[in-house]
Amino acid sequence: MDAQIRLSGGDEIAETAALWQWLRGERQLAGRIRAVTPPPGEGELGGAVELLSVALGSGGTAAVLAGSLSTWLQSRRSGVKITVTGPDGTTTTVEADNLRPDEVLPLITRVLSRENG
Repeated sequence: MDAQIRLSGGDEIAETAALWQWLRGERQLAGRIRAVTPPPGEGELGGAVELLSVALGSGGTAAVLAGSLSTWLQSRRSGVKITVTGPDGTTTTVEADNLRPDEVLPLITRVLSRENG
């Protein structure tokens, strides 16, 4: 079961790299995060990271990821959006603008905690 995280707005490449570093600093997420790049088109050398994929499992991984995403988003400038897709395909998008932490964490947790199918 994987969760996918996609960023938009602002400098997407820099923000995705910053989030990747942030999540890699979470001990409970070690070894569970990978960067997903689109296959290069004809004549291209390769693209930038398109999204982050996080392997969810037992032991509260989803809760750790939700908390970490919520905290990271609160530290961002306005204009950054994060879209989280849970294992069952449910998606939520949260913007750094007008962010209310008491609303963000439950939204992300709900998407990540849903059962497959």
